[in-house]
Amino acid sequence: MKQEQRGAFSSHFGTMMAVVGSAVGLGNIWRFPYLAGMNGGAAFLLLYLVLILLVGLPLILSEFILGRATHRGAVGAFKQLAPKSKWYLVGYMGVVAGFCILGFYSVIAGWSVRFLYDAVANFRVGQSYEELQAGFVAFRNTGWQPILLSVGFLGLTALVVFRGVEKGVERWNKILMPLLLGILLVLCVNSFTLSGFREGMSFLFRPDFSKIGIDTVLDALGQVFFTLSLGMGVMITYSSYVVKPENMLRSKGIVVLIDTSIAIVSGIAIFPAVFTFQISPTQGPDLIFLTLPNVFARMSGGHYVGILFFLLITIAALTSMVSIFEMMTNYMMEELKMTRRRAVMWLFGTLSLVSALCAQSQVEGSRLMIAGYNVFDFLDMLSANYLMTISGLLIVIFTGWRLSEKRLRRVFTTNGTYNNRIYPLFRFVVRFLSPIAVAIIFLSKIGLLRG
Repeated sequence: MKQEQRGAFSSHFGTMMAVVGSAVGLGNIWRFPYLAGMNGGAAFLLLYLVLILLVGLPLILSEFILGRATHRGAVGAFKQLAPKSKWYLVGYMGVVAGFCILGFYSVIAGWSVRFLYDAVANFRVGQSYEELQAGFVAFRNTGWQPILLSVGFLGLTALVVFRGVEKGVERWNKILMPLLLGILLVLCVNSFTLSGFREGMSFLFRPDFSKIGIDTVLDALGQVFFTLSLGMGVMITYSSYVVKPENMLRSKGIVVLIDTSIAIVSGIAIFPAVFTFQISPTQGPDLIFLTLPNVFARMSGGHYVGILFFLLITIAALTSMVSIFEMMTNYMMEELKMTRRRAVMWLFGTLSLVSALCAQSQVEGSRLMIAGYNVFDFLDMLSANYLMTISGLLIVIFTGWRLSEKRLRRVFTTNGTYNNRIYPLFRFVVRFLSPIAVAIIFLSKIGLLRG
């Protein structure tokens, strides 16, 4: 069978929007605000900014170097750079992690659609936190509703990926990411009108270093890893679609800057509302899906704010899912010699089954359990605690120690055109600091550093 022609991004802007779309997801808009709330606000933010420079940027550059050096996907890059070795198994870890993540992430994406629908229909107006919680549990316990929404979201993701790299992934990210940014800015402007704006900004930007402990450091490290879609081979795959010369450090630095800015701006959009209505900022994951709908219902113009907010959540989920789905499609096209059409259809079918199992496993009394976890939590634990972190650790070790110094320098500097002076610093960080940081994340994930 003749292999289908490989796609490529058509412009620097399209490349940036696709990479930003992958990085920006629920980790920025859902996970960052509640982690900041649980870890003292500004103290967590300051620590996060330091770690994003020391860990996040070198990690994303490492993945991009592997893709740019080979123009191959997550598995193929290692096969080409380290033939006759087992390093390609790192790529398989990323593929499996992506499959696990899409299985449960699609369920969360389905939740966002349900909350968006409720916001449009104004169903939750006047409900207390307890009533919202009871309604959410009832929704999950139906079984069929979360399954229908998650499979529908997977179908939408598959349609984008089916269109290909340029006409699907790139084109839709060029539309959706500016829309996401626009909605987020509107929500920020709304925050300026709230009485709790000053208190919310103080919480987010005035550091209290007494709040920083080992758990704060580990949460910040984990958030850096989670938010940039690292350890799944997504960035290796996306970088393989870049055919035009670029200043890699500048372009990826801009991506990290945008990703971090969106997390901070999400905090600006959320915390003033939280303090205006005297809600605890340490609510945890419930802050987004259960607490904020109650806040919107009590806010002047909150009906429209709620619609915009859950539209924002839905768009962020879609762009992230597209990137993982594309990574897996690329793997099947390159390694299994499938056509894009067949790969997309196969993935949609199998992932629909897995997402249905994840949704059904959350029904009260469900016996869909693996190793003491329901299927949803098991796939979350397996991907986050083991596959992504081990893969990320091996990627930086490979980049710093296995990839030849000559090739690393050539790709990082674009054949000596850019960043020659900063290259030694990058190589030092990726050889020593990054592996240590990712190893710390892994040890914390498996419980050896918590305390």
